[in-house]
Amino acid sequence: MYHATRKKVHILLHPELGETKWDKIVNGFIILLILLNVIVVILETVQPLHDRYIDFFHYFDLTSVIIFTVEYVLRVWSCDHDPRYQHSFYGRIRYIFSVDGLIDLLAILPFYVHVVVGLDLRVLRILRLLRFLRLFRLTAYMKSAKMIRNVFVKRASELKLSVVLILFLVIIASSIMYFAEHLAQPTVFSSIPATLWWAFVTLTSVGYGDMVPITLIGKIMTAVLMLCGVAIFALPAGIITAGFLEEIQKAKEKKTIKCPQCGNTFHTDQAH
Repeated sequence: MYHATRKKVHILLHPELGETKWDKIVNGFIILLILLNVIVVILETVQPLHDRYIDFFHYFDLTSVIIFTVEYVLRVWSCDHDPRYQHSFYGRIRYIFSVDGLIDLLAILPFYVHVVVGLDLRVLRILRLLRFLRLFRLTAYMKSAKMIRNVFVKRASELKLSVVLILFLVIIASSIMYFAEHLAQPTVFSSIPATLWWAFVTLTSVGYGDMVPITLIGKIMTAVLMLCGVAIFALPAGIITAGFLEEIQKAKEKKTIKCPQCGNTFHTDQAH
């Protein structure tokens, strides 16, 4: 009975494992609560609203923390049904220090730190911004968000390579621009680190306007860099697009393959 209850709780908190009515109700409620928390954090920074509805913000935060604490405890309690955290003790430790576990913990930790230690209200309001981390928990409740996560995880090496290429281009462009413009504008292009700002804004847009080349070599270099920026930023976009197409194709294949045990046409990666 204890084992069966823990398994039901685990499935209930992982929408990709269950398709019952209660799964959808619980997941819908948690998603709504996360979104409301994000909205409240945003509105709380408006001082007139904060002063007028301070009691509402306090009790809403208290209620949310209680619900998210219960959810966190239940997740830790039932996580050993996940093949990654099978051991009853060490499996739970691994979950607590996993990315998902740390996000859940950091989202509720500031409240308890304030209760136990006591914090200055300004410090507390800054730490409450950690509630934005709950937004990342939507990936645990939305299958489409899980697909996005899989794309970035599986294409991480290609994306890292594209980022390295962008950084190389920025450093090379900054160095060349510094030597081209330093004599003409010693206060504007004062050093290579200062010129990095020009390279970033030129590579990602058409410039910010605060650092503009005036020499012929500088203008030519700027034109070349803007053209390279268009081309090099298409690289990670293509990698991500290819990843999405691959994930969509896998999802279609899963729906057409029947399980030899139960005849179901869809099982998740964590199904036994």
